[in-house]
Amino acid sequence: MNRFEFKETPISGLRIIKRHQIKDDRGFFERVFCQDNFSTFSAKPIKQINHTSTLGKGSIRGLHYQLPPFAETKIVTCLRGEVWDIAVDLRRDSPTFLQYYSVLLSGKNFTSFLIPEGFAHGFQTLTPDCELLYLHTENFSSDAERGLNALDPLLEIEWPEEITNRSSKDENHAFLASDFPGVSF
Repeated sequence: MNRFEFKETPISGLRIIKRHQIKDDRGFFERVFCQDNFSTFSAKPIKQINHTSTLGKGSIRGLHYQLPPFAETKIVTCLRGEVWDIAVDLRRDSPTFLQYYSVLLSGKNFTSFLIPEGFAHGFQTLTPDCELLYLHTENFSSDAERGLNALDPLLEIEWPEEITNRSSKDENHAFLASDFPGVSF
């Protein structure tokens, strides 16, 4: 049985992953990751797994990315609650440069988001008490860490909920200049 279905999105490289469960009267079993299935999308192995908890509805985390050589592919999964997950294309020569794509992730829809190198990532909670699991192909590097302001008018992101909370670090990311060159990956 194939445990994963990979769906293309309108932005090259971004994929939605539907996880297939084995269900019975006890509940279900599902595989969240298998290197054999994911090696097609990244030559790098998973190096780090992070788990977040965001308590309030309307909270935004992101938009975060790392510069090369610490650029990373991420696989994002919502374990509890519901989030509007978003990736912004930062690839300098991409035809979808600075465009975003979003997907609904929840603890009930068995969906993950595969975000390759070259994208900023963030999410907004649509329910209180959300937990996400992130798989990363690179270790965190504070020197390579960068972020976009989630309210940047150049990105034209229409957040689905009223924004109730952001970290001061995320709020203080400067808006992009109109000549932002993107990132070479």
